[in-house]
Amino acid sequence: MTRKIDIFDTTLRDGEQSPGASMTREDKVAIARQLVRLKVDVIEAGFPASSPGDFESVRAVAEAVGESAVVCALSRAIDSDIQAAADALSSAKRPRIQTGIGVSSLHLQNKLGISEAECLDRVRASVSFAKKLCSDVQFYAEDAARADREFLARACEAALDAGASVINIPDTTGYSLPEEFGALIAYLFEHVRGIESATVAVHCHNDLGLATALSLAGVAAGATQVECTVNGLGERAGNASLEEVVMGIALHGEDLDAHTDIDTREILRASRMVASTTGIRVQANKAIVGANAFAHSSGIHQDGVLKARETYEIINPETVGAAQSNIVLTARSGHAALSHRLEELGFEFDEETLDTIYQKFLELADRKREVYDEDLESLVGEMGRAAHALYTLRGLQVSTGFPLTPTVTLTLADEAGEEHTVATTGDGPINAAYAAVNKIIQVENELLEFDIQAATRGTDALGEVTVRIAGPEGRVFTGRGTDPDIIVSSVKAYLDALNRLLVSQRV
Repeated sequence: MTRKIDIFDTTLRDGEQSPGASMTREDKVAIARQLVRLKVDVIEAGFPASSPGDFESVRAVAEAVGESAVVCALSRAIDSDIQAAADALSSAKRPRIQTGIGVSSLHLQNKLGISEAECLDRVRASVSFAKKLCSDVQFYAEDAARADREFLARACEAALDAGASVINIPDTTGYSLPEEFGALIAYLFEHVRGIESATVAVHCHNDLGLATALSLAGVAAGATQVECTVNGLGERAGNASLEEVVMGIALHGEDLDAHTDIDTREILRASRMVASTTGIRVQANKAIVGANAFAHSSGIHQDGVLKARETYEIINPETVGAAQSNIVLTARSGHAALSHRLEELGFEFDEETLDTIYQKFLELADRKREVYDEDLESLVGEMGRAAHALYTLRGLQVSTGFPLTPTVTLTLADEAGEEHTVATTGDGPINAAYAAVNKIIQVENELLEFDIQAATRGTDALGEVTVRIAGPEGRVFTGRGTDPDIIVSSVKAYLDALNRLLVSQRV
């Protein structure tokens, strides 16, 4: 038997810190349920002290997950933060509080303005307080990779003495090389009293494109928990990618003396869900989950794969869910078939909501010959966004062509149900439609990005549009919209982004 490596997923916390990747409470619960299907060991659900919304999201995720995984909440080494984390986790079956502080001289001097002695006092005090509120406490030593090793060891020892059961060693800036990061983990095992009875975690960022390599180097040196995100989502260049770490361990388990309990067949579904929810697409050549991960265009490669897949593929696509056969639903499919498929996709709804989804499904099925898993995921996402919108689309009429001037008549309903109708022109139909939206919703913003994808194959595929806008203070908001009509989905995406901007202004 090899060592069991815990997979700590922080998509809902660190991943959400990607600009424009904010998720609603319902988004987080849906992703958490998929993480349970993936069989991750720990779900970091959020940072409760950061906002009331994050507090409620952590509570909702804890209730949804139940016994299936540890639910962790982040806090700084501040009593009020730790108390908020404990309160948000009050209903969790397996709660964990993560608290910590910067330990590098850069953080001590420039950010915190404290001495090493003061830092150690705060480590002891914060972990001790957290331990009174929760039996499972994780300590993170922020910027550990650039800290003085001897001081880092003292900080870890202080946390263990105060009751921490997990010690998290982050390369917060992704600065290290794999060999030196592995050596750091090995050093701590040799110099921290009591560390052999604790879980040692690594949390690596991807600023140099080395997050996966750093994480695996940590595992090789003795770490038994890896912190990562689906699709490598996260601050700046992102975090270690869950799918890369898991498959790296799977293929090199003997060399690393390691294994995970992840159900790898759920990897691609998790990837698609996170990409669709956040609007942050996966690059085509992304390892494991990219569109080209198992594609072969070179004649030499094609010939080799046709003769023996292993010549050019180190992973069987079916292992990560890339060759799953979709159950095809049509307008003739019944309520039970739709309910069963939604459950298999990880969605849970009450009867009333399911009835509403079924009606939307029938409308879609009448417009498409076949409805695929991706269509259902888009449909559920669209309904979730509409349920919390301040402005909703009630009508859209477009006149365009060459050499005509594109003209749009648009009707939106506000949260009070009052309808507003305007007509505008533009350089193109989408430009005209966005001008109409702006005429009704007069809020300052700048369109930063516009992206169109087909949800499934075929000319009748749903068009998925993702937009990013910057609000008055430069904050980025992501909007998504899906519809068989690409202009309609474009308007829905823009409305979604504007609704998020407007909601943020009310907080």
